[in-house]
Amino acid sequence: MGVDGFRIDVAHGMVKAAGLPDLGAHDEMRLLGNDVTPFFDQDGVHDIYRQWRLILDEYSGERIFVAEAWTPTVERTANYVRPDELHQAFNFQYLATHWDAAELREVVDRTLDSMRPVGAPATWVLSNHDVTRHATRFANPAGLGTQIREAGDRELGLRRARAATLLMLALPGSAYVYQGEELGLPDVVDLPDEVRQDPAYFRGAGQDGFRDGCRVPIPWTREGSSYGFGDGGSWLPQPEGWGELSVEAQTGVPGSTLELYRSALAVRREQADLGAGDAVEWLTAPEGVLAFRRGDFVCVANTTGAPVTVPGYGRVLITSGEVEETGGEAVVAADTTVWWTTA
Repeated sequence: MGVDGFRIDVAHGMVKAAGLPDLGAHDEMRLLGNDVTPFFDQDGVHDIYRQWRLILDEYSGERIFVAEAWTPTVERTANYVRPDELHQAFNFQYLATHWDAAELREVVDRTLDSMRPVGAPATWVLSNHDVTRHATRFANPAGLGTQIREAGDRELGLRRARAATLLMLALPGSAYVYQGEELGLPDVVDLPDEVRQDPAYFRGAGQDGFRDGCRVPIPWTREGSSYGFGDGGSWLPQPEGWGELSVEAQTGVPGSTLELYRSALAVRREQADLGAGDAVEWLTAPEGVLAFRRGDFVCVANTTGAPVTVPGYGRVLITSGEVEETGGEAVVAADTTVWWTTA
């Protein structure tokens, strides 16, 4: 039919342990846990995907399988993308990592080290339809998980989210963007109970059922019953002021989050050292700062709440926040990522 591929929902849940053992109370169910459960990430799923891959390979063209596989470790995620199985799998370990340089470096290294032996590209993701948008997660203190009920510091969250986006897009492999993050949308954390649609909310078991906050339709226009999403209102109520975050409001506006995404993606396409490859060269950097080189490209991400001074690595390609260069050095603002080219 001409499709490019398939995203396999709950790819880790196709096989159950022999005897169907009872895990216990309902609150033991977690998408991202520390152990292989009787109903998730059983080794038998891989026999299924080997069979599916044989079918897919019968068709011409570069069609792919993408796994939504919540596994305890990135090493187990790599099992899904062995050469005779699926092509890519969402990196939920990266999604769940705090805005912290040491934690981010550790998960980047583990991801690249895990994917390299199976010959699959690493993937990077910050938000999706099951978790609180990262502009809101990063607006709150670390340690609250991936589903948060508090709006937090909106300005801080957006600043960190923009910086996290540039960091993600600088890494080797494939980046997945969830609808609305290119607008810097926060999660809608104050939806009344009577408008909720998430089935998990009504079941009261397993997931908390507050995923509606990241599923509120995105605003396309400044005005209208659904800010341009469709006629007759939206299926989940959009907040007042949503129009000022719309595509219409941000298009062509220097410094807007939408234009940051557009510029970053354009640079990513132009720079041969971005996207491709399976490694980064870490550079010496102050505490709380990530710095790495990929050919003629250098990325510096300041995850601290204060400006830091680093070497000037050449010509600035793009930055998520303020950077001031003087005397061969650069002062990078708090929670800011900068791309340089040394060419």
